[in-house]
Amino acid sequence: MTRLLICTIAALAAMTLLAGCGRSVETPPEDALASLLGQGEALPEGFARAEGIREFRFPDDHGAHPAYRSEWWYFTGNLATGEGRRFGYQLVVFRFALTPDKVERTSHWATNQIYMAHLALTDVDAQKFRFNERYARNAAGLAGVQAAPFRVWLEDWQVGSTAEEGNRWTLRAAEGDIAISLSLAPLKPVILQGDRGLSRKGPEPGNASYYYSLTRLASEGSITVAGEQFAVQGLSWLDREWSSSALNEEQVGWDWFSLQLDNGYDLMYYQLRRK
Repeated sequence: MTRLLICTIAALAAMTLLAGCGRSVETPPEDALASLLGQGEALPEGFARAEGIREFRFPDDHGAHPAYRSEWWYFTGNLATGEGRRFGYQLVVFRFALTPDKVERTSHWATNQIYMAHLALTDVDAQKFRFNERYARNAAGLAGVQAAPFRVWLEDWQVGSTAEEGNRWTLRAAEGDIAISLSLAPLKPVILQGDRGLSRKGPEPGNASYYYSLTRLASEGSITVAGEQFAVQGLSWLDREWSSSALNEEQVGWDWFSLQLDNGYDLMYYQLRRK
């Protein structure tokens, strides 16, 4: 029987990680999630919209797309120790623009960009789920994206590229009693989701995002759970998506499942949610 290696990436805002045990945390307030997704609101003039087929360029598209209102770097994976103890993890960084234009002010704290990040670990055997989150402005070095070499960070949580072509990744994050330090290398090329990377979420022009994935990344490194460090290996999945108004007024979000099968196939399944 085919075995599911990655069980789920759920309901966009990364407040949930289901890694074998089906645990979830409380979802954010509906208005906060809707704002992140650009749902049902008038888009301020000046933001670009995902309306047509574009040419993807790598490694450039691993970096930020500031013309669009929101985007994310979304890593999930299943890991195990040499003795077979299993863990699921999630590290995701969101970028959200408050205005389409950069704020021109003298203060070092001035910005029009907000970053949000989530770190989660599931100890599958112990049936324990732990998570932390952070928020910071794109100012005073607190959070941001660097193009070359690629790096996205929120304080000392960061995702970086270790190869010139941008196809190897390092993940570092620690908070409270959990931490991850992982190196990732793709086993498959980039997959463009939807219609050549244009992922439509609704019938109206612009109810879409640009979306690609690295569906199978060999992963190794260490994780820390409750103060105990473990050497681990496994597989990860990266989703990259950016847009300005993905959902229409009748939609409130989505459920997203990323499935890695032991026959080498990978499957993306999702359901858009209506009010």
